[in-house]
Amino acid sequence: MKELSNWVKAIQKRLSVSVEKLGVTGVTGLLVVGLTTSLPVQASNTELAATSDIEASTASQCPAFLNHRLNKLNSSTEVDLCELVAGKTVLIVNTASNCGFTPQFKALETLYQTYKEQDFVIVGFPSDNFFQEEDDEKDTAKVCFVNYGVTFPMMSTTLVRGDDAHPVFAHLADKTASPYWNFYKYLVSKDGQSIERFSSKVEPMSDELTQAIEAQL
Repeated sequence: MKELSNWVKAIQKRLSVSVEKLGVTGVTGLLVVGLTTSLPVQASNTELAATSDIEASTASQCPAFLNHRLNKLNSSTEVDLCELVAGKTVLIVNTASNCGFTPQFKALETLYQTYKEQDFVIVGFPSDNFFQEEDDEKDTAKVCFVNYGVTFPMMSTTLVRGDDAHPVFAHLADKTASPYWNFYKYLVSKDGQSIERFSSKVEPMSDELTQAIEAQL
C-alpha cells in the first residue's frame, strides 16, 4: 500500500509540474489541460465545416448542367467544372486538332487573355465526333499547348453530339442545338440561364462574339 501511495504522489507531482508550466494551478489547471488537448479536434471540425460551406457556395454559383467532374486533357487529374466556372461567364468550345478551324486556338487564347481577369473562362472539349481529332491525347495536347500555346482549361476527348453526347453538350443541344462541326462556341452566362451559340465561322475575336461576351461580364 505504501508503494502505491508513493506512486500516486509521484503522478500528482508530475501533473502539478505540467500545470504550473501553463501558469495555472488546481482544478482550473486540469480543466485548461483538458481544453488544450481537445482544441485540435475542435479546430479540425471547424475546418471541415468551413470546407463544406465553401463547396456548397461554389455549387450554388455553378449552373446545374456543369456540375460534373472530367479529366484534364492527357492527364489523370480530374477537374471539378463547378469549381472552375463558379461565378464566371463561360465559353464552351468543341475543338479538333486536324480541322481547317484549328488555327482558331490562337485567337481563342487571345480572347481568354483579354477577358480572364473579368470572371471569364474558356473551356475546350476536344472531340472526334467529326473524325478530325488525334487518336492519342498526348498528340492532341501537343497541338493545343505546344503548337498554339493554349493556357485555358482543356478537357479530355469528349463526345459532343448524338445519343452518347456528354451531359454538358446534351444540355447545350437541348437549349440551342448540337455543334454541326468543330469549333462551335457556346457562351453561357454566370447563372446558366442564357446560352448563345456561335458557329465555327465566327472568329473568336470578332465583334459578334466579343460584344456578346462583354454584355455578360
